[in-house]
Amino acid sequence: MFGLHTPELLVVLALILVLFGGKRLPELARSLGKSVSEFKKGMHEFTDEANKPAEKPAEKPAEKK
Repeated sequence: MFGLHTPELLVVLALILVLFGGKRLPELARSLGKSVSEFKKGMHEFTDEANKPAEKPAEKPAEKK
């Protein structure tokens, strides 16, 4: 994962723990999970819209002169 091995991951996790504290980590993880799910939902809606067949443009009625 990104060229990081176990020692590097442990250092990063330790820094996160020191910066945010133990009480704040569950809140951060929860908000990150919600953000990821919202992003996936948006991407799913986008791909559904992009794959929808194009609708024919409505014909304009002939103008009277």
